[in-house]
Amino acid sequence: MAHRWHYHRQQRGRTQAVSAKARIAILISGRGSNMQAFIDACQTGDLNAEICLVLSNKPDAAGLERAAQAGLETTCVNHKNYDSRETFDAALVHALARHEPDLVILAGFMRILTPVFIEPFAGKLLNIHPSLLPKYPGLHTHQRALTAGDAEAGVTVHYVTPELDGGPPIIQARVAVEPGDTAESLAARVIVQEHVIYPIAARWQLEGRLELTAAGARLDGAPIPATGIDYVEGVH
Repeated sequence: MAHRWHYHRQQRGRTQAVSAKARIAILISGRGSNMQAFIDACQTGDLNAEICLVLSNKPDAAGLERAAQAGLETTCVNHKNYDSRETFDAALVHALARHEPDLVILAGFMRILTPVFIEPFAGKLLNIHPSLLPKYPGLHTHQRALTAGDAEAGVTVHYVTPELDGGPPIIQARVAVEPGDTAESLAARVIVQEHVIYPIAARWQLEGRLELTAAGARLDGAPIPATGIDYVEGVH
């Protein structure tokens, strides 16, 4: 994490260095429910951070209005205005650069990103995916879990790498599949857990406890299991 310092606290005639809040940029494509979880975590102090920018690739994304109502800076980089993924990703990098984010959060950002965007933010770019990765990368995860007859579904926070939904997992939350579940009813329970574990992973990252290495993710210097840490309420 980039360390930011400002000097303003006087104590016994000496100026002390005080760490400024970390800066989080959030990318959305829809209503921004996970973004709201970050807004709440910043307001309550669960995250010692501020949201420096909310960016969407869709000008009509409901989350932009939600962010504006929270007093956050917003912008749109419309993917339809670019003739390739690479030129769009370069525009994203340019839009974020002046904000100097310490962490970039993908919160329902429905675009496949190329190395043009991923590499400048490597190691500080997180995504959340509604399945227990490596199961069910891509779309329609809840229906796929039901069709397969899985006893549980869930959600994974992971580092972003060029492989779609293939970056090292950080933390997972599991949700039991109940008799009569539909994709919609299962999704409604999974999203509750999304709002819990995503800020946890972000906090670990901003505290310098998380690290992305060539061998995978590490927490407090120890390798994280290949499927991520299992979230336990009251422990994490």
